[in-house]
Amino acid sequence: PVTVVVSLKGWVRALKGHELDPATLTFKSGDALYGCFACRSVDNLLVFGGNGRVYSVAASQLPGGRGDGVPITTLIDLESGTQIAHYFAGAADTVLLLSNTGGFGLLARVGDMLGRNRGGKAFLTLADGQKLLSPVPVLPTQTQVACLAADGRLLVFALDELKLQSRGGKGLTLMEVESSAPLLSVATFSEALKVLGQGRAAKPKDELLKGAALEAHRGKRARKGRKVQGLVKALRLQ
Repeated sequence: PVTVVVSLKGWVRALKGHELDPATLTFKSGDALYGCFACRSVDNLLVFGGNGRVYSVAASQLPGGRGDGVPITTLIDLESGTQIAHYFAGAADTVLLLSNTGGFGLLARVGDMLGRNRGGKAFLTLADGQKLLSPVPVLPTQTQVACLAADGRLLVFALDELKLQSRGGKGLTLMEVESSAPLLSVATFSEALKVLGQGRAAKPKDELLKGAALEAHRGKRARKGRKVQGLVKALRLQ
């Protein structure tokens, strides 16, 4: 068991075990935590480029110990001008929901995205202006997908409306969005969904949706959805 630690500026390391308190981690000045991924030394770290390429590094290749790790750019050959969008580390059979601000998405396994060279693998097709959203691991118990647009509209539909696309591509339309209100956040869940946002005076406020409140947002994939009540501004799903 190892925990892969990634910083916002792309420094990576793998610490032994899963009993890691993120609050105890230290980073270089001006840097902070992107995420911690509990996995195994035989698993891989995926690096998602803003160009739709996916780069992979074996967890066993990542430095351990008490240091800051190494820049991920020393372990992969990132194309000139390409920015790193997101990271995920896990087992090859883990299913991820991959999506972009244009409202498109697909399901793929980690193993589908592993490449044999440092130059990565072309996997996701992005149109001009589309940006990748954070990959969402799909648990076996989860049966629903939620999509939140920047204007506060929420759409919920059945996970089985999506299919595994082992070769990647453009994906299917998850939600109908406009350029002025792109797709903001996606989540998979089983019974209840939390929408994080702001109330009056920009105070943090969350809405837990279940039962009838959740049913109001249910529809078929690629629909527009309905605005979340109770929030002045919706920010992301949890």
